[in-house]
Amino acid sequence: MLEKILKYAFGLTGALTGISLVRISMNRSGMDEYLGTFYGVGMIVVVALVLGVLMFILGGKVITVAAGFVDRIEDSLQKITLYELMIGASGLIAGLIIANLISIPLVKIELVGVPLSIIINILFGICGIYFTIIKKNENIFDGALDRKKGLTSNRIKLMDTSAIIDGRILDLSRTGFLEGELVIPGFVLEELRHLADSADDIIRAKGRRGLDVLNMLKSDAKFPITIDKSAGDSQIEVDEQLLSRAKEIGAKVITNDYNLGKVAAIRGIDVLNINDLANSMKPVAVSGEEMTIRIVKEGKESGQGVGYLDDGTMVVVEQAYKFKGQLVDVIVVSVLQTSAGRMVFGKFKNVHLSLVN
Repeated sequence: MLEKILKYAFGLTGALTGISLVRISMNRSGMDEYLGTFYGVGMIVVVALVLGVLMFILGGKVITVAAGFVDRIEDSLQKITLYELMIGASGLIAGLIIANLISIPLVKIELVGVPLSIIINILFGICGIYFTIIKKNENIFDGALDRKKGLTSNRIKLMDTSAIIDGRILDLSRTGFLEGELVIPGFVLEELRHLADSADDIIRAKGRRGLDVLNMLKSDAKFPITIDKSAGDSQIEVDEQLLSRAKEIGAKVITNDYNLGKVAAIRGIDVLNINDLANSMKPVAVSGEEMTIRIVKEGKESGQGVGYLDDGTMVVVEQAYKFKGQLVDVIVVSVLQTSAGRMVFGKFKNVHLSLVN
């Protein structure tokens, strides 16, 4: 309804503009005596009708574009937090102050002075908003302290849901190896809450464990832990939001998710994989090393037997499944190391099987 009223208002404005143009044109050309004649009235009607129709059509297009623009602005504003809005406003004010200081001598230039001043104000206002928004999470004092100590300014780490539920981050934080600021995104916290409210017992236990780990992290961690309250989008999956947020603020991501780490690497985001750290701390098995393991199950290939070292490393032995449940002496042939874990491939120590009683 409002759109129709505005379209008719545009049309009426066009018609009134046409009437005014005809009257002014005839007055200036000395033809004002024709205004009351059939010729004058006809000219007014034709011009008013043409401009009215054009403005009616153009008004409809303008209203449609303006409505879409307003909707996009409204959607954007709903995603912006009050903190970001205040930061952007301060950047706008700072930009306009600088622009006006620059424009004082320029505005006195004839013809181009005022337009140039307007352009400078617009550019500096936009730049002020842009730079304050992208730098909103940086702490001036922390940055100065880091430079003084010769440290890098990028010390923020975002926590993934999988790393929180895993729980090893808690032990790692207590050792003092982690430094910088640990940030828990709001959408990750919301995902943990949903998991904790799940009807599935296993999923609910994982969610509650994650929340317990967060509480313990905040209570006894030796470095700052904050909750990032930036609004998340429920239509976008959590992993995608996490990577976007890390890219936005230049943070590293702590995760146990192998695939997430690969995607992050493609996007140029640094990843701290707890599994990588755990694997690096395991004793290194080298080709030719001898070890004794118990065969516990069958491998993927026919006849393969699988056992495990004390640290959980999987050992695959050729033609060993028939000795399931027994201790055997093996020699390491090769080692496969990935972010998903470490696998050792071995063979029997000698041609004649060596069983360990």
